[in-house]
Amino acid sequence: MLPSRFLLLPHCPTAPALTPTPTPPGGARSPSSVALRFGSPGGVRLRRGRGSAAVAMASDGRVERIASSIRAIPNFPKPGILFQDITTLLLDPQAFRDTTDLFVERYKDKDITVVAGVEARGFIFGPPIALAIGAKFVPIRKPKKLPGEVISEEYSLEYGTDKIEMHVGAVQPNDRVLIVDDLIATGGTLCAAAKLIERVGAKVVECACVIELPELKGRDKLGDMPVFVLVQADESV
Repeated sequence: MLPSRFLLLPHCPTAPALTPTPTPPGGARSPSSVALRFGSPGGVRLRRGRGSAAVAMASDGRVERIASSIRAIPNFPKPGILFQDITTLLLDPQAFRDTTDLFVERYKDKDITVVAGVEARGFIFGPPIALAIGAKFVPIRKPKKLPGEVISEEYSLEYGTDKIEMHVGAVQPNDRVLIVDDLIATGGTLCAAAKLIERVGAKVVECACVIELPELKGRDKLGDMPVFVLVQADESV
C-alpha cells in the first residue's frame, strides 16, 4: 500500500526537455501545506495545470519506489515547514540506484560535459551521474568553502540574500552543463547557479532535481531554463 502523501509521475527518459514558465526569491524548502502524493498503484496521473513541466514518467515502479522512500518531517527546520527528507532515500540502495539511473538514462546522449552539483545535496546525486555519463563534476558551493579564485552569484531569500560560488576555470565556454540539486522550491539557488554557468559562456542544458514543489513556482524564476524532476509535490494532503 502506497503512502497517501505521494503523487506517482509516469517516466519517459527519452521525452524532450520542456521549457518551463517564469520563481520568486529563494527561501524555505517546503511549506506546511505541501506533501508528495502518489495515485493508486498500477495507475499514473500527472499534476494538472503543469503542461510546461518536464517530469519523470515510469511504468516500471522506479518513480514509485523513489517517492515512497522520501520522508516528510513536519515543522523542520522551523515551525510551518514540511521538510522533504531524502536521507531515507539514501538508506534504500535500490531507490538510490533508481534515482541515478533515471537521470543517467535522460542525459547519457545529450553531450553533457559538466555536471554541476549545488551544495549540499547536489553533491550526493551529481557525482554518480557525472561518472556514468562521462562528464566532469563541478561543485557549486556556499561562500568561503572553495580554495582559490572563485566567481560568485548573489540571490534573494525570504529575508535577506545569500551567495554561491564556483571555481574560476572549472567550467569552460564550450561546456554543456547539467545542474543538479535535490529539490526545486522557489528556484533562487538554481537560478543563481545557472547565472554562474552562463557568465563563463557555457550552456545550461537542463536543471535536474529529485523533488519539485510546484506551488512555490520555482520554474517561474528560471524563465526558459528547462527543468526535469522525478517527483512533483501535491499540495493536497
